[in-house]
Amino acid sequence: MPVNLEAPIKDKLLPINGIKLGITSAGIKTQDRPDLVLIELAEGTTTSAVYTQNAFCAAPVTLAKQHQEQMTSRYLLINSGNANAGTGEAGLQAAQQCCQSVAELSGLSAEAVLPFSTGVIGQQLPIDKIIQAIPSVLQNLAEDNWFDAAHGIMTTDIVAKAISKQIEIDGKIITVTGMAKGSGMIRPDMATMLSYIATDAAVEQSVLDDILSRSVAQSFNRISVDGDTSTNDACVLMATAKANNSEINVVDSLDAQNLYQAIAEVSQFLAHAIVRDGEGATKFIAVEVEQGQDHEECRQVAYTIAHSPLVKTALFASDPNWGRILAAVGRSGLSNFDLSKVAIYLGDVCIVEQGEPASSYTEDQGQRVMDQDEITIKVELGRGLANDTVWTCDFSYEYVKINAEYRT
Repeated sequence: MPVNLEAPIKDKLLPINGIKLGITSAGIKTQDRPDLVLIELAEGTTTSAVYTQNAFCAAPVTLAKQHQEQMTSRYLLINSGNANAGTGEAGLQAAQQCCQSVAELSGLSAEAVLPFSTGVIGQQLPIDKIIQAIPSVLQNLAEDNWFDAAHGIMTTDIVAKAISKQIEIDGKIITVTGMAKGSGMIRPDMATMLSYIATDAAVEQSVLDDILSRSVAQSFNRISVDGDTSTNDACVLMATAKANNSEINVVDSLDAQNLYQAIAEVSQFLAHAIVRDGEGATKFIAVEVEQGQDHEECRQVAYTIAHSPLVKTALFASDPNWGRILAAVGRSGLSNFDLSKVAIYLGDVCIVEQGEPASSYTEDQGQRVMDQDEITIKVELGRGLANDTVWTCDFSYEYVKINAEYRT
């Protein structure tokens, strides 16, 4: 089960004025399971998005980028159960057909529709099933459908991931609501697997882009379940301007910083939820690296630890085999690495000091920490003032089972 992650409560997910969501079952992978979501954006909505850096990016990612450059976005069409990745020209045509179908029924251009897919890679999109279901998903559009939509985009997720937050800006109550999906193939290189965050604030495009970039950097780009970057990752931030606040058009203004903080908190909650719901996860791990020369080398060390199968399996076994952590730090690739300045902590227990085993350490102390379901691994490099944090989970038998049986 997910690590200390509760399912969202429907009544606590606040609607965003100017955003409607529709959900239906197209039978893409199984019958009678919600697997098609449509998000309708009111005219005047500003949209910002970031996408996977995987060279084999999915057909919908390629098309969404093109459409976003060509026209203001009015609809987001999301299917689960099929990634439409590794599908070549046929996949691009299928994604375009889906957009065209939405456009014809809504009276808009196909370029106003952004497609997104998640699921099995390398299988052609069941275009007929999706097109047949589009009238139903249009009819289902409503502002209070965030809860159902969060379930509609799930694949191997056990728990839906969604949250709302409200703040005050310019004397107006500003609402931020977001949802995400993701459980495996998690090591974003831009954003999360799929995430959609909306606000009713009025925000100028460059400010919205800056807010998304910074919030992603401190949330979705700091998580890993298994070290695999998906072909389909995308994160979209939408601002409808329906709160009637004065437009936020200066990046470093107080209003921009307040909105950033709210969106960053929503993003970090969703990012943590993905790790907590990692495939087979039994522990939630924060890897904190301090005293680095810069943030990049701190992340380099943190990800080396977070991606180590030996560290992750020891965590699953609650085995205080701290030598695996030390080995990961040592092979992280830092230049001119003075080991005599390194300290490593497991929770509040020092296991390495001045590059050597801590004289105060006992196995019982390490076991006390490893028995917990939320653990912090901290590394002090003794090289500078920079710090960074990555969040990950353990590797369990269940992770192997889920991925071994993914297509069956």
